[in-house]
Amino acid sequence: MSQYSNDIAAAGSLIKENGSSWNAINPESVARMRAQNRFKTGLDIAKYTAGIMRKDMAAYDADSSQYTQSLGCWHGFIGQQKMISIKKHFENTDRKYLYLSGWMVAALRSEFGPLPDQSMHEKTSVAGLIEELYTFLRQADARELGGLFRELDAAREAGDSVKEAEVQAKIDGHVTHVVPIIADIDAGFGNAEATYLMAKQMIEAGACCIQIENQVSDEKQCGHQDGKVTVPHEDFLAKIRAVRYAFLELGIDDGVIVSRTDSLGAGLTKQIAVTNEPGDLGDQYNAFLDCEEVTADNMGNGDVVIKQNGKLVRPKRLPSNLFQFKAGTGEARCVLDCITSLQNGADLLWIETEKPHVSQIGGMVNAIREVIPDAKLVYNNSPSFNWTLNFRQQIFDAMQEAGKDVSAYDRADLMNEKYDDSELSAAADDKIRTFQADAAREAGIFHHLITLPTYHTAALSTDNLAKEYFGDQGMLGYVAGVQRKEIRQGIACVKHQNMAGSDMGDDHKEYFSGDAALKASGKDNTMNQF
Repeated sequence: MSQYSNDIAAAGSLIKENGSSWNAINPESVARMRAQNRFKTGLDIAKYTAGIMRKDMAAYDADSSQYTQSLGCWHGFIGQQKMISIKKHFENTDRKYLYLSGWMVAALRSEFGPLPDQSMHEKTSVAGLIEELYTFLRQADARELGGLFRELDAAREAGDSVKEAEVQAKIDGHVTHVVPIIADIDAGFGNAEATYLMAKQMIEAGACCIQIENQVSDEKQCGHQDGKVTVPHEDFLAKIRAVRYAFLELGIDDGVIVSRTDSLGAGLTKQIAVTNEPGDLGDQYNAFLDCEEVTADNMGNGDVVIKQNGKLVRPKRLPSNLFQFKAGTGEARCVLDCITSLQNGADLLWIETEKPHVSQIGGMVNAIREVIPDAKLVYNNSPSFNWTLNFRQQIFDAMQEAGKDVSAYDRADLMNEKYDDSELSAAADDKIRTFQADAAREAGIFHHLITLPTYHTAALSTDNLAKEYFGDQGMLGYVAGVQRKEIRQGIACVKHQNMAGSDMGDDHKEYFSGDAALKASGKDNTMNQF
């Protein structure tokens, strides 16, 4: 017997137990409402999605072609439409997640208005967006099931037992739109206690996976901007432990922590690490500082000095009171950050790079895997990279190294449209197309995400509509550019009343009021034109 049939039977028994006053309650209507509300709380979602991520991580360890993907979504509706599209095109949601970008929360969801990615937005806005995303995903489940229930009723009324069985199978095998969200907690918005409190709120909203970075909270910068400042390892590890405690307190024993290092592009630190003996973690961190040997005679007023390798040295301190790392140490610091994080409770790594280059990423991952063999990455396929230029330059360099004639190309001007139909550009586009599969295989990348795609698609589609609608195309700009495409591509929200829940509301009215229900879906509803 299916879960749906079990729920009908259970509701029937409960109604019978409560006597005649419950006679107007329909057991099948109860079963339908229960099916449409599978996840009762955010913690139910976090438990379910954590299991999905752990299963996917194990599958990737066995076969690197089983990598996962996500797109960043800044509103519940955007996340919902993404998952509806995925189900339409692929029939399931396997290995497809959502990403919640702190950058987009800052730029689009703060009550202060648009902000740069510097942790100035409200702490609660991240958990609020997680809850919103899952509200919309649960509504997508309810809407889809509601359509199946109406198909079931129609088949019964027509006496079509074959169709009835077909629809019943779809109900029993329904694939939820609810998927894991990798949620950005920035640098924790304060100390370890602040990190713990915010992580709890995010988990309670449904997050099974939290990404945290090793920048200092009050100096945090976007990973693709200058001026990034890291913290000593022990400070960061305390925050990783805080997130783990939050997961365990709330019963999400398999919650996932992504440790992000910005060391590749961060040349500064706010603190000199505490060290108790040569070679300990603090000493390793301090060994990367840009220092000069000093004596008591040539020390200046207020100088900070440390003992290193038996010598007295002065770390280079900037007017900002920040300390500078040695040039060229970024990759070594990244490797140490990653190994240390995995040895202290993190599950996945995130290395923020300055370009999408498989060999560069793979080199660091290989160094990490010498210590942690199953280390794997979450990687930002960032819109901050000029993908076209980067990959055309990579192909140019490979051609030049192979001794091919590249005299027809200007490496500094490879974005030029005149190269679009060239052999070089075709090869570059093919490498962009296979980048995720290549990097999953060669650079240990388990999860590929684009942080800000829907920020850019919203701007691009709005520009196209504004250009046509306010120009000489008028209403045709909307009809040809939007509605006609929605209809022909089978975009569900062309029936926007249905997408917003009108039909579900009609179902409930019928449950509650029977024949007296005043429903919106009658013959005069203009949605019938679609």
